[in-house]
Amino acid sequence: MKKILNKNTFFELFMIALGCAIYALSLDMISVPNKLADGGLSGIALLLRHFWGINMGLTTLVLNIPLIILGYRFMGKRLLAYTIWGTVALSFFLSFWRLVPIITQLNLEHDLFLSAALAGTLSGLGLGLVFRDNGTSGGTDIIARICQMKYGISSGKMLLFCDAVVLFVSLSYLDIKHMMYTLLASFILSRVMDAVQQGAYTARGLLIISDKYQQIGEMIDLKLNRGFTYLKALGGYKQDNKRIIYLVVSPREIPTIKQLIFNEDPNAFVTIIEVHEALGEGFTYKKPHRKFIRK
Repeated sequence: MKKILNKNTFFELFMIALGCAIYALSLDMISVPNKLADGGLSGIALLLRHFWGINMGLTTLVLNIPLIILGYRFMGKRLLAYTIWGTVALSFFLSFWRLVPIITQLNLEHDLFLSAALAGTLSGLGLGLVFRDNGTSGGTDIIARICQMKYGISSGKMLLFCDAVVLFVSLSYLDIKHMMYTLLASFILSRVMDAVQQGAYTARGLLIISDKYQQIGEMIDLKLNRGFTYLKALGGYKQDNKRIIYLVVSPREIPTIKQLIFNEDPNAFVTIIEVHEALGEGFTYKKPHRKFIRK
């Protein structure tokens, strides 16, 4: 029990609740007042209410039951508990924000573009926090989490797909104008959500192929104080053995290292790739000290 109820668990539960609070605030403060539609399970509930008058709360509860069971089948007990916690937290904050005057203080003058942009940003931030700490808020979030775990599909993209399907069906009773702005909000949500999950810190990875790899490696160690790795490779044309230097640096160090490589070997082949998150010494643990004045 102590292993389960530790500081990390309480932190994750807090972040899931915070994410649900932000997501609920976006729905109550922006989406509902500006008559933006919704995707996923909420969109299905709206459809059933419109055509058959079925209560949305009952619909949401009934539809969530098989999804939670499916989540247990693929995610296990811990993530199932987090999913139930997220579902309860979202339901609580959806009711809580309606009692707080703050939702009436943001006047967007029914600007649908601004509403869609802000709704997508806030919802993406909230759901991104929920997913980053191993939770879901129920509904199609469970499907997105399973696809992310089992098939490596981005949770943001999967949610966008589910929302798009539901929104397409919702055209049966909503006008195209509000539907397109809702789809814009869903797209922004998916991008922001993926950015939050992947980490706020962006780094750059470099693959350097050069016959002067030793000299370049020495200069990287001397000038940048960065660790690097030699990778063994086989040339495709000459079938000769080569060494590839791999290292990760911050974006501001790119001009320096490009000049460093050029000084040692102007013919070096360099590939620069985007790294969404870098963990370890020099990035999240102990960052190297930088001197502003070099002798």
